[in-house]
Amino acid sequence: MVPSTEIMDFEFYNPVRIAFGRDQVKKIDKFVPKDAKVLITYGGGSAKRSGTFDRVVEALADREWGEFGGIPANPVFEYLMDAVEKIKTEAYTFLIAVGGGSVIDGTKFIAAASLFEGDPIDIFASGVGKGLPVEKAMPFGTVLTIPATSSEMNPITVVSFEELQAKVSIKNENLFPEFSILEPELTYTLPKRQLANGLSDSFVHVMENYLTYPIGAKLQDRWSEGILHTFIEIGQEVLADEEIDYNTRANFMWTVTNGFNGFTASGVPGDWSSHALGYEITALNGTDHARTLSVILPATMKVRKKEKWDKLLQYAERVWGATEGDDEARIDFGIHKTEEFFRSLEMPIRFSEIGIEETDIDYMVEQLEVHKRDRLSERADQTLDISRKIYEMAL
Repeated sequence: MVPSTEIMDFEFYNPVRIAFGRDQVKKIDKFVPKDAKVLITYGGGSAKRSGTFDRVVEALADREWGEFGGIPANPVFEYLMDAVEKIKTEAYTFLIAVGGGSVIDGTKFIAAASLFEGDPIDIFASGVGKGLPVEKAMPFGTVLTIPATSSEMNPITVVSFEELQAKVSIKNENLFPEFSILEPELTYTLPKRQLANGLSDSFVHVMENYLTYPIGAKLQDRWSEGILHTFIEIGQEVLADEEIDYNTRANFMWTVTNGFNGFTASGVPGDWSSHALGYEITALNGTDHARTLSVILPATMKVRKKEKWDKLLQYAERVWGATEGDDEARIDFGIHKTEEFFRSLEMPIRFSEIGIEETDIDYMVEQLEVHKRDRLSERADQTLDISRKIYEMAL
């Protein structure tokens, strides 16, 4: 792949209606068709304990509704198919996801699979299915409770397969939500671990599109740097144990949503190798997605320093204010500050912290090959041998 030296051609499309601020759930009544039969999807039960579920039901007014709960972190294909069967049996016409990225991702798959003609596993590629296109999907909206993945404003879903020990993503314009409700106060009851995961996950989302090679995309670079600066600025405030500040949580929620909604990615190359390597960790032992990324990103920076030299230097200087020493010293400073940032959020940066041992590396590299992740990065030059070195660097 020959790297571009100018902004790449692109087509930007994002139709998601965002309702942001206090007391926005009530707007569901305006956004959902009056004759819709609605299936509300959610995760482990916090949606009900917090009262959010009841607020959604109240907003639905006289509409007929049902529920499908228990969607796990890293939503599982086999379990999601139960929802697909429920939809077909009970004739639902609209979905509302109440939760974070896992619930929303799971709901996107449910929306696609419910109208898919054929075996829904064939929606996926990467050695799992045939990679057939999603021609249509059931309409759905979201009520975001755990900011992390930007799934509330993008057309991407990631699904895990227990039997295959695989985690696979798909991207399709039919998987954009029709609307997303963003109430910062819904983050008030989140445990510190989920807040830290959200900050870290979105930080790496931005880095995957930023840490490639320079093509003169000044606005996209500054957008990315602005988001990274914001996370660094508010990180400790988001995790603070004292009285919760509304503006801090509002900035947290909106910044995360903008981390991966298409703005920073338009016209620039993307890497996504950190995600690919992280998927294999989650498939192996169930580690939180964000906690795989905080380990893999710094290791990638170290192993791929030469290939990413220019953007690593720009990152170190613009994001971390590196001014001393030669270029390599500044790059190393930026990598160190990245690890320090993750540490400040109590995120792992070594395999030993997430239950991965050296003996697991052979299997994870084999799985990369099985899932056709053998030519990764913005230049498609990250071979299995290089991925192995990144895994080894993370030990």
